[in-house]
Amino acid sequence: MQQLISVVKSDNYLSANSHPSLPFYRQLGRTDLTVSCLGIGGGGGISSEDTIYAFEQGINYFFYSSDLHHYTYINMADALRQLCGRGSSVREKVVLATVTYIKSPESLFGILIDQFEELGIDYIDVLFWGWVGDRDAVVIQDCLEHSPHLRGPNTVYQRFVEETYGVSERLKKMGAVRYIGASFHNLNHAQAWLNHPYLDVMMVRNNPAHRTAQKKIFANLDPEDPQRSGIVTFKSIGEHIIPHPTLPEWCWRPDIPDFYRYSLSQNCVDVVLMGVTNREEIDQAIAAVQQGKLSPKEIDYLNLYSDMVRYNIDIKNLPARELFRLVRQGKN
Repeated sequence: MQQLISVVKSDNYLSANSHPSLPFYRQLGRTDLTVSCLGIGGGGGISSEDTIYAFEQGINYFFYSSDLHHYTYINMADALRQLCGRGSSVREKVVLATVTYIKSPESLFGILIDQFEELGIDYIDVLFWGWVGDRDAVVIQDCLEHSPHLRGPNTVYQRFVEETYGVSERLKKMGAVRYIGASFHNLNHAQAWLNHPYLDVMMVRNNPAHRTAQKKIFANLDPEDPQRSGIVTFKSIGEHIIPHPTLPEWCWRPDIPDFYRYSLSQNCVDVVLMGVTNREEIDQAIAAVQQGKLSPKEIDYLNLYSDMVRYNIDIKNLPARELFRLVRQGKN
């Protein structure tokens, strides 16, 4: 063991210059939306002041819930009214994603009233059907088959919004909802809808302790395919930020932004959704992205690091090969 420790302390690992860059802006799948690779959801209770700060730092993807955990999301509502409300001078620079967990096309008129009334908006960039779980195969099909009647201009929903809130040039051009997304907790359902014409953007869990999306979703996407689904990841950290108690002090202990880089280093991930709580966390996340993608060895390390936590693996019980993987990989 002492011999391995000396290897760690003397090794220079990979230089920072060896990390491929992470473009801060990219196209969201087959949509025409240009998104920042870091997105902000209101689930962390971020304030409107810090939401505006995030926009000023270049983050333009914001995720808002109108009917689940609304008591935390509401803290960012004033900022979204400023950025996305009727008359905003920066609306076209913002990508507003909203979600409903009421998976019922019959409820759509009421859902849109809630969101348009609260935020004072002309249109939604991406409307997500939320939390598609194990028993939702039939209901999500019903919801997504409604896509042609919901997204884009000249739909019944656009006319409904115009009748309720008045006509605007933006609403006439964009429609009430531009694109349709779904947030999947069952990855078999997600796989079945991958690249489907009814679903523009897919949101899935991904972190080093839960890697199923990498096999079922990311591996089945072609970055050169102009019709591929847009991909947003959530739960980048989970409960696995705390190291296993048997992890030696000289091993790399990743910070929260390292887990954002982990997701953004995967194939075709467009946005990683963050539940940040303040502007300091925003600054840390942006600084981490500027370091570029994680190397394959760093990804390998985080996989093992998180497996130790998830499965409560004592370092003493690791096979020699696994132990060597762990101690060789330090943070650059």
